[in-house]
Amino acid sequence: MRALRRRATATAVLLPLLPLFLVGACSGGPSLENQGAVTAPPGDSKHLTIGTAGFTESDVLAQMYALLLKQAGYSTKILSVANRELYEPALESGQIDVVPEYAATFADWLNAKTNGAKAPPVGSPDLDATMKALRGLAAPRGLTALDPGKAVDQNAFAVTTAFAKQHRLKTLSDLGASGLKVRLAAGDECVQRPYCEPGLKKTYGIDVTGVDPKGVGTTQSKKAVQDGKDQMVLTTTTDATLSDFGLVLLADDKHLQNADYIVPVVNRSRAGSERVAKVLGALNSVLTTQDLASMNEQVDSWRRLPEDVARSYLESKGLLKG
Repeated sequence: MRALRRRATATAVLLPLLPLFLVGACSGGPSLENQGAVTAPPGDSKHLTIGTAGFTESDVLAQMYALLLKQAGYSTKILSVANRELYEPALESGQIDVVPEYAATFADWLNAKTNGAKAPPVGSPDLDATMKALRGLAAPRGLTALDPGKAVDQNAFAVTTAFAKQHRLKTLSDLGASGLKVRLAAGDECVQRPYCEPGLKKTYGIDVTGVDPKGVGTTQSKKAVQDGKDQMVLTTTTDATLSDFGLVLLADDKHLQNADYIVPVVNRSRAGSERVAKVLGALNSVLTTQDLASMNEQVDSWRRLPEDVARSYLESKGLLKG
């Protein structure tokens, strides 16, 4: 259930590319004439297009990738595309060279594309197993998933700070052990998704009495918890507005949620070089989930431009020369 950070809307789609995107979206992998992209040595094109899915977090990550690659001598441009159905085939074809992704979500997406919508999920809370599955699915399509960093954008659950303090809650296990009845503000699909209501009940023993369908991490959902109409809200780990509503996350201490760590995915024939991997890998050592949340807040609440936020962050970490 990657609803909040995956509800991407395009901010700029290059119209001449759309016919190629749509053709690629129906394919099962590289065409025969493009099979060389899968078996050829990794490429190192000096002109790279960075893809973004058009929502704040993706925009900031794409800007950081572009700035780091430009500093390393590559010419870069950013292309914003609405959804995976469009940008993933463009990544396969080389119209996009690099894109920030989410390990478990992208692994499951490629799995469904390769093996059908009813294929058992391959994404899991185990990052190593998830990355192995992702790389196995990506390679035949001419894609390479680089190393993930520490930052993760997972589904998460929040309660008011007062509620947590009153009942001594720090984790979801604490909530389950408390026996408290909980009405959950979330998307209507939460009733069926294994990582939402069913998982909260089965894994944590939480007494979920109902789901208030106000959406994932929406203002309405958080306001309902703030006002006491609901007791808990489904959001994400990089939600930057929780404190505005007096909310705090409860730790997913039994690892119910999948390993949606940030991972760059590249077109192997154009950006599969060790140099690109080293440049983007430098971000892994510093970027945290909290950093992402802070940058999201700067764009969404402070109205700063994603490029300015990305540049300031990289300079503050010594990764970009001023």
